[in-house]
Amino acid sequence: MLAIRTCGRLSAPALAAAMTLGAAPPSPAPVTAEVSYTAQERQEALSYWTPERMKEVGGTVDLGPTGPLTKTWKGAPVKTVGRLFLVNAKGADTWCTATAVKSGNRSVVMAAGHCVRLGSSPYNTYMNLVFAPGYAKGKAPYGVFPVRATVTPASWAQNSVNDVSALAVDPVQGKALTDAVGGQPVAFGRRPGGDVTAFGYPASTPQRGEELLYCAGRTKAAPDDEMSIPCDMTGGSSGGPWLADFDAASGLGTLVSVNSHGDALEHSTTMSGPVLGATARQVYDRAQRS
Repeated sequence: MLAIRTCGRLSAPALAAAMTLGAAPPSPAPVTAEVSYTAQERQEALSYWTPERMKEVGGTVDLGPTGPLTKTWKGAPVKTVGRLFLVNAKGADTWCTATAVKSGNRSVVMAAGHCVRLGSSPYNTYMNLVFAPGYAKGKAPYGVFPVRATVTPASWAQNSVNDVSALAVDPVQGKALTDAVGGQPVAFGRRPGGDVTAFGYPASTPQRGEELLYCAGRTKAAPDDEMSIPCDMTGGSSGGPWLADFDAASGLGTLVSVNSHGDALEHSTTMSGPVLGATARQVYDRAQRS
């Protein structure tokens, strides 16, 4: 695991003095924060997340009834979207939603930053992460992929800014993730104003994370370089994709953001997600080289 080191700026006189003395100028602050998991840790994660444990974790959380803006997905299977199971910084079993995306290593999953590490707390990263694409009612039809590395913006680790992550997963039975389920293309720099379909596995009743739900609507600008849509999905949907130009028959669109947070702890009516800018692109690029 990599710790984050903050580098302060030298004043102009101090920098000049350092150069006169032959010292190297300070290195730029890191853009990304990365965590790697050993082969043993990945095997332990697979052993930990039995089908029984995956199904049981939904029973530990009830965030109220599913809201009127959230619908059950009844179309063709969206194979790229699944549940990301993990043990959080408090040692609790929980989950997020994540998405297989196109990448050079055919192994990248996109989610929210808070799905892989605690914000504003560089050392509080999560353990036992596995991705089950296409998860539905206790079944992982395309396999369970252990996470070998996570990447977030350093700004998320340090200051809870830019809530996005990219994860690299191991192959299952010799097959890379997107060879098994396909991958959504990712668009960086997409500004608010377009229509999206947002997917997730919220912990609301009666589904309790066992079924794929969705909201659909037009994005609009939100504070802190985010965008929002009308949506009342609850926790558990975090990290789920916002897909522009979504085709229900193929289950494919273009990922333009991910579920980050609502506008209230209870009875939220909007979902916000980050605009995927230059930093998100570096996060993605680093993951596809992992």
